[in-house]
Amino acid sequence: MAGSGPLGVAIVGCGNISRGYARTMAAHPNEIRLVGCFDIQPQAAQALAAEFPCRVYKNLIELTKDAAVEAVVNLTIHDAHVNVTTACLKAGKHVHSEKPLAMDARSAARMAALAKKKKVRLSAAPITFMGECQQTAWKMIRENKLGTVRVAYAEMNWGRIENWHPNPAPFYKVGALFDIGVYPLTVLTTILGPVKRVMGFGKVVWPDRTSKSGQKFRLKTPDWMCGYLEFASGPIARLTASFYVGPTKQHGIEFHGDTATLHLSTAHDFNGKVQLRMFGSNDWIEQPLAKAPYPGVEWARGLTELHNAIRTDRPHRASAEQAVHVVEIVEGIYKAARRGRPVAIKSKFKAPAPMDWAM
Repeated sequence: MAGSGPLGVAIVGCGNISRGYARTMAAHPNEIRLVGCFDIQPQAAQALAAEFPCRVYKNLIELTKDAAVEAVVNLTIHDAHVNVTTACLKAGKHVHSEKPLAMDARSAARMAALAKKKKVRLSAAPITFMGECQQTAWKMIRENKLGTVRVAYAEMNWGRIENWHPNPAPFYKVGALFDIGVYPLTVLTTILGPVKRVMGFGKVVWPDRTSKSGQKFRLKTPDWMCGYLEFASGPIARLTASFYVGPTKQHGIEFHGDTATLHLSTAHDFNGKVQLRMFGSNDWIEQPLAKAPYPGVEWARGLTELHNAIRTDRPHRASAEQAVHVVEIVEGIYKAARRGRPVAIKSKFKAPAPMDWAM
């Protein structure tokens, strides 16, 4: 049954990003209702519930037994994504997971299969391909404003996150490619389709780091990665992700076609600029966005999309299958970097529908 009314949602993991989710969810009371929250650190859940009134659960089992919870938003640390998502899917709950869906493609595919078996939805970040900037670029490419697109460049130079994040070590543990490279990868695969082969190179550029609280930690996962992608549809792309370089003048995504180049100033924020340069010209012309953009990232957009998809019984756009594909790409780039040779990408996915306002 598709049901009706707002989607009852519980948050698991009440860390840094949970307030962005809760705040943007609160702006959509007809679509989303925050029922409760849970964190292995009770004080974190209590603090979130004090700011955004909801029930605080004692544990994950209590949360999954609450009939008021239709969907769970998994905002736990990367390593906990699989266990939390799997438990919620087994309990018959829809899940929207922060990125990455898993740290390996096999685990990601296993969860996608479980969701189908349990007849529930598994949605996954990044959802920034639904942003006004990104959808505008995709619309222009579909309308052949660039001619045939043959090359893309993507940059995610995120800088040294210990300068602003209160707990940077877990992000360095998973690495820049899994944490931030997935943003342009999701945009690229949305627009260009599945990847069939990858190459990669990476290095720990600056191994010794210090958090804002003074805690020292040493990196083992590369803080600089470069991936090379070959898409099944023909184009090739280069992706750079870094937790060392940034801010920088090299940012966003470029799509290079036979007649024009399109530049998105960001793969992350919804209100980025889209600029077009015709072949033979040096002038970059800013393009009007398909609609007035949300300033920054509307974290709840994946949930409002999930609500609408469930209530109207249609496929949701932030599909598990695409998230599995992105995980396999990242895993493949790391494998290729270690082996020094290309790695084939086997998974496929059906492209999401453009947003209704960008058709």
